[in-house]
Amino acid sequence: MSSGNGSLVSVRNLKKYFPVIRGTIIQRHVGDIKAVDDVSFDILKGETLGLVGETGCGKTTVGRTILRLYEPTAGEIIFEGTNLEEVVGGDLRRMRRKMQMIFQDPYASLNPRMTVGSIIAAPLEVHKVVSGKEKHDRVQELLQMVGLNPYFVNRYPHEFSGGQRQRIGIARALALNPDLIICDEPISSLDVSIQAQVVNLLEELQEQLGLTYLFIAHDLSMVRHISDRMAVMYLGKIVEITDRDEIYLNPLHPYTQALMSAVPIPDPDIIETRQRIILEGDIPNPSDPPVGCNFNTRCPVAVDICFKEEPAYLEIRAGHWTACHLVKPEGN
Repeated sequence: MSSGNGSLVSVRNLKKYFPVIRGTIIQRHVGDIKAVDDVSFDILKGETLGLVGETGCGKTTVGRTILRLYEPTAGEIIFEGTNLEEVVGGDLRRMRRKMQMIFQDPYASLNPRMTVGSIIAAPLEVHKVVSGKEKHDRVQELLQMVGLNPYFVNRYPHEFSGGQRQRIGIARALALNPDLIICDEPISSLDVSIQAQVVNLLEELQEQLGLTYLFIAHDLSMVRHISDRMAVMYLGKIVEITDRDEIYLNPLHPYTQALMSAVPIPDPDIIETRQRIILEGDIPNPSDPPVGCNFNTRCPVAVDICFKEEPAYLEIRAGHWTACHLVKPEGN
């Protein structure tokens, strides 16, 4: 959540449950996988909100549900003042021009039977924005914008490296001049040297085009580099959200503290004095989360109330939100 105005996207009490079905002939609904469970936050215009957490915590599901690629189970997604839950048909298609996604795997997200020109032109054709020579010129402009030779339009994805393929994916996402781009771990499958190039490209494009990003990633150092604010997610819930520097220098939630203690620091003097927090056990099953706080089974400082009541998601200080029984708002 945000303590200020100017939100491009406001997510309120978002839930996405996947049903668990048993039986072949007579099928029964026996439970739900709570991939996203009561999540609230804002993304401000022109900012990058980093979303981090362990594999399986629901980060990608949040991104896909914001775009209505997954239908939300409950909650509100408000984009530029419009509740996306109430938008259907042609109106939803028009709204999707403003929201695009860069997918994680540059090898699986591009159709191997289509040329690069056809891949990038697909959004223009679907939304009937331009055609003919204008479409051809727009594709070449987009290729040049992401640092690729505009004469590559007739080549196929297998002729490009992973980093080049991800640039093609970025060009496709930019085709309709969107306001919001969901970056779903866009650098996780790339070499380290290429990761820096792609992140620098995203920053340059944001400055040139006034883009807003939800940047989902595992690399905490990279997220700190590119993000304005960071949200930490655990087992379907956001446990802390604040400014990127504040969350590194003063993490309040025990899970955030454990994550930050694992970030490599190229200074042996600091490493010797830093306390490394090792979490024991595995993430609980999202179809059967713990009673009380979701983190209580692994929390090194859990007390009795953590196993009985779910903590409230509170603003501890201006712009710094967290959900922990042991952290109290300033002044209380």
